[in-house]
Amino acid sequence: MKIEQISEHIWSLKTWMFIPIHVWLVTDEQGVTLVDAGISPMAKGIQKYIQEIQRGPLQNILLTHGHSDHVGALKSILKEKNVPVYAHQIEIPYMEGEFPYPGRKKPSQFVAKGIARTLPTDDQGNLQRIAGLRPYHTPGHSPGHVVYYHEQDQVLLAGDLFTSKKGLLQKPMAMFTPDMKEAVTSGKIIGDLQPKRLEVCHGNSVIEPANQIDGYIRKMERELGVTNL
Repeated sequence: MKIEQISEHIWSLKTWMFIPIHVWLVTDEQGVTLVDAGISPMAKGIQKYIQEIQRGPLQNILLTHGHSDHVGALKSILKEKNVPVYAHQIEIPYMEGEFPYPGRKKPSQFVAKGIARTLPTDDQGNLQRIAGLRPYHTPGHSPGHVVYYHEQDQVLLAGDLFTSKKGLLQKPMAMFTPDMKEAVTSGKIIGDLQPKRLEVCHGNSVIEPANQIDGYIRKMERELGVTNL
């Protein structure tokens, strides 16, 4: 597993399982927040690098969604350090196996019941910042998919909202994205936030992604045979 510091407060950890898989360490004055938990063999590497960057202990785990390649190291990490795990309230019953994910005939329990907490919201239901990260609900790839925006560093940790290749935005993996139209619409958040850097689980970094979003939307409209996404 490789580590790269991508901004003042964020490190990217990468492994390979046919395709790249990234998770992220985000630091603040309290310690370290892990965004996504990858696959199970990543657990030791994640714990190793939390110690190596010397920014304090693990404080939280935030999930973009509950698919198996985003939660695989949870069990091992929580055995060593029992910290809160957060996901969107819509996502939790799917990843706990109460409901089948859209497009799947049977439910699958990827996370044991009771481990994940609901991302906190204010009185109006808006998702609240955690450890310098602002969550945004971006459904389509999964019902409760969220992205996390580090406002100070202007980095968007986008999970599976996109893939990327050679620095270019690409659609999320179609096989695992039951509502591609909704996922593409969710991708418009790049235009709203204007991040300097986009990070995805499967792919490489995209610099100034807002410069690409209009072309991406038009391309996906042609591919999906729709207009006005």
